[in-house]
Amino acid sequence: MFIKRKAENILLKMLHTSKIGIIVGARQVGKTTLIQHVFKDEKVIFLNMDVEVDRQRFLSVSSLNPTHAILLFGNPKIFVLDEAQRLPEAARIIKGWYDASTQVKIFLLGSSSLNLLNQAAESLAGRNEKLFLPQLAFREILAAQEWYSDTFTDDHILKYFSGQVHEILMQSIVFGSYPEAITTHEKETFLIQLSSDYLLKDILQIGLVKTPVSLHRLLMLLAHQIGSEVSVHELSIALGISRQTVERYIELLEQTYVIFCLPAFSTNPRKEISKSKKIYFWDTGVRNAILKEFSQSPLRSDIGALWENWVISEWAKDNLLRGGTRSLYFWRSRFGGEVDLIVKEGDALSAYEIKWKKKTFKKTSFSKSYETDVQLIESGNPLMVY
Repeated sequence: MFIKRKAENILLKMLHTSKIGIIVGARQVGKTTLIQHVFKDEKVIFLNMDVEVDRQRFLSVSSLNPTHAILLFGNPKIFVLDEAQRLPEAARIIKGWYDASTQVKIFLLGSSSLNLLNQAAESLAGRNEKLFLPQLAFREILAAQEWYSDTFTDDHILKYFSGQVHEILMQSIVFGSYPEAITTHEKETFLIQLSSDYLLKDILQIGLVKTPVSLHRLLMLLAHQIGSEVSVHELSIALGISRQTVERYIELLEQTYVIFCLPAFSTNPRKEISKSKKIYFWDTGVRNAILKEFSQSPLRSDIGALWENWVISEWAKDNLLRGGTRSLYFWRSRFGGEVDLIVKEGDALSAYEIKWKKKTFKKTSFSKSYETDVQLIESGNPLMVY
């Protein structure tokens, strides 16, 4: 089952430019599947740098004239190097092919930004364009349902298919939005396997973590604290490791698209919190797998925090596909006022309070200070998200 992705149109546009395409995202989000589906009618060569035979095949032609090297691969229209972060010299070799004006469109796929984007920034500066592929968006999942039609308005969907929407919403909140988590009947097994060492494969293989047990314990603590402001000092004490190590591990988890940080919004540090941050998981299914908590009851004790994480991750995923044109924040005053999500695009601000159940919420000074109304996002209308 292939679920149509918003990224398809972006990928097609990339095909018609001369630049090297770089596609990054967490493992298992569907990068390879996307390429294979969109370019199914094109002549494509795939090499996976996690596979030793493919790695040696690529390296064996790396010293040849670029045109000759491409001919040895059958002169494809598209050349795809999957898991490119596993081969440090990949960017240098591809740069040589690009500079030689070979008539092949090159794509580099990677499951982390640990090496791939750093190398690209240095070796492929001005020669590349990037696509960040997140997990499935909720609207992509809805659009794959048998009852869905592109002609439906949001009001129509909520009026006639509210039961189906709520069921899919609970599945998405509990099991997340990885393509396989949507299609498999063994959702818990898939997520537990994914959230173990496989999701952290790049970090562990490169040897950037001296004590993997501490990394897993950090993930457990972060899973318990979604929606709360994170204290690196408190985490370091709880884990028995240095503050610098905690900060480094959080950075690594961000670079491998396991978590992301939401910074505080402030234009007045005297009255507003400006240095705090909240940490959310890109996928709530991964968060639940870490805790091995897969209850689909809307009465589960953490439903409010889960809903907040889910909503904000939907915004964050959409922002990735937009190329990061928006900035996302939370807001808190020093006098107790809070807003869950601030979205800044250019000079425009939007503000949202996120509640599982529809209810009134305490107005804060944010609206007055920034002349922006705070809107409510509640589970009865998940289509309000972005």
